[in-house]
Amino acid sequence: MASEESAAAGGLSRQNSGVAVSAELDPALLARNIQFVEKLEGQYVCPSCGHVVLNPHQTGCGHIFCYQCIKAFLESTTMPKCPIDNALIKANEVFQDNCCKREILNLEIYCANAPDCTLKVTLGRLQEHLKHCPYESVQCTNTGCTDVMFRMDLREHLMSICAYRMESCPHCEKHYMLIQLKDHEDTNCPDFKIQCPNKCSQVIKRHKLKDHFQECPQVEIDCTYKKYGCFFREKRVNVEAHEDVALKDHLLLVLESNFKLEKQIDDLQKTLLLKHHEFQELTSVVNNLEKEIKPLIQQVTKTDNMLSCVQRSLEEQRDRVSSVQIQLQQLTRAFNQDPIRTEVGHLKTSVDNLKQQVSVIESLKDRLNVLDDQYKRHSRLLNIHMEQLNLNDERFRQLEATSYNGKLIWKIQDFQKRKEAAAEGRAPSMFSMPFYTSRSGYKLCARAYLNGDGAGRGTHLSLYIVLMRGDFDSLLPWPFRQTVTLMILDQSGNKSDILDYFKPDPASNSFRRPTGEMNVASGFPCFVSHADLENPKNGVYVKDETLFVKVKVDTTGIEDL
Repeated sequence: MASEESAAAGGLSRQNSGVAVSAELDPALLARNIQFVEKLEGQYVCPSCGHVVLNPHQTGCGHIFCYQCIKAFLESTTMPKCPIDNALIKANEVFQDNCCKREILNLEIYCANAPDCTLKVTLGRLQEHLKHCPYESVQCTNTGCTDVMFRMDLREHLMSICAYRMESCPHCEKHYMLIQLKDHEDTNCPDFKIQCPNKCSQVIKRHKLKDHFQECPQVEIDCTYKKYGCFFREKRVNVEAHEDVALKDHLLLVLESNFKLEKQIDDLQKTLLLKHHEFQELTSVVNNLEKEIKPLIQQVTKTDNMLSCVQRSLEEQRDRVSSVQIQLQQLTRAFNQDPIRTEVGHLKTSVDNLKQQVSVIESLKDRLNVLDDQYKRHSRLLNIHMEQLNLNDERFRQLEATSYNGKLIWKIQDFQKRKEAAAEGRAPSMFSMPFYTSRSGYKLCARAYLNGDGAGRGTHLSLYIVLMRGDFDSLLPWPFRQTVTLMILDQSGNKSDILDYFKPDPASNSFRRPTGEMNVASGFPCFVSHADLENPKNGVYVKDETLFVKVKVDTTGIEDL
């Protein structure tokens, strides 16, 4: 009995390899309407579930069960018994009955979708048939649609009925779900024509609204001569009429503005000339101070040497005074003797002489302190003048190096050291000196990230252009629209410069009139990879740890004030 219990609990026998690997009918078919063409014989009916035997397995007592049913018997108890003859079912005696399986799979049945589908197939081919049966119920394959229909109707549903099918917008020709198409037209289709919101007579494509606003007669605008002092503001059609009528007044405003500009320029030139004279005067003062300080430095050096000698002498005198004081104390005790009194008198005289010498030394020391104070005061004045001289020198260097033709050549030295500093986060970016499109034009500068920025961090050199606040911004047209070209210059002489350019986006805040010191930079996060820059196939871009960046602004169409 113990061996039987062990065998029953040990699981199904593996003597037939088909138990674990055979392809079986889907048990879900039992829930379908399966009708056999001929009446199903009893030997093909599972005595446990009462349905046709799927994946038949035969017990040791010769009865056939579904695989799932016999498996449930074996797992439900340690002593499973056959429900037909009450015989003990041993797992190692249960095997897959492939002969019975073939017979069952070859039984002819009506399609599970009968009576709509009149086809007859064998049970083994039912699953394959249902994959193509035109009367099989299928769900729409479009995302979001839950409709169920016959397979034969699916194509028509997908093509012309489903609200979730993709349709081409008749205006922009982009594809959207049909259910979203109306909302797309009403809200964001760029080619959908809408009435001008300013209630002019024109119907315009949505993406051309901004351009239309530049010419719409119903848009309120300022007079073109506002920057010269005319503050008339009305609809464009009225402003145009106003400009024609008030042409003489406008010319007077322009002449007055030009007169003010000329006066400002004259004042600036005079100021620059004064600064130049001040610079020359400061240079002269510094030179004179240098001449005056040289003797002082020499005198201080001599005084330092003298002080050292005096201090050494003072120490020696102090030692001598201490020795004399000791001797005086010794002599005082024997003062009652006359010969000793005479000697004490001589010692007193010697002490008085020493005191006089100490007084002289102390006066020299006071004089030395006075000289030291004078030296420190002159040194501070010299440092102040040197700092001012350096500031003026730096300003004049910038004025001399500033470009007024829309071009900049930027020399970046210590390339590797600056790149390592950028990688460590100590100085991630650097700015060039400012340059201008003309004497009274736009003010710009370049910005470089040697270790990359954004998508180019760690792999590329990033290069940008920055609009800066200038003195003449109120006279210039905005937004900035000039094409900008950025270049890394080839130092080998092969002219294999690396370049790229862009035309500013008028809608970007980077090209609006600056309200702070400078706008947000705009350019190329991945201008050139480190590999192409430092190990190029053609050209030399980093030479002697120096890189040259060139910026060129197209000044075509810019009116010189």
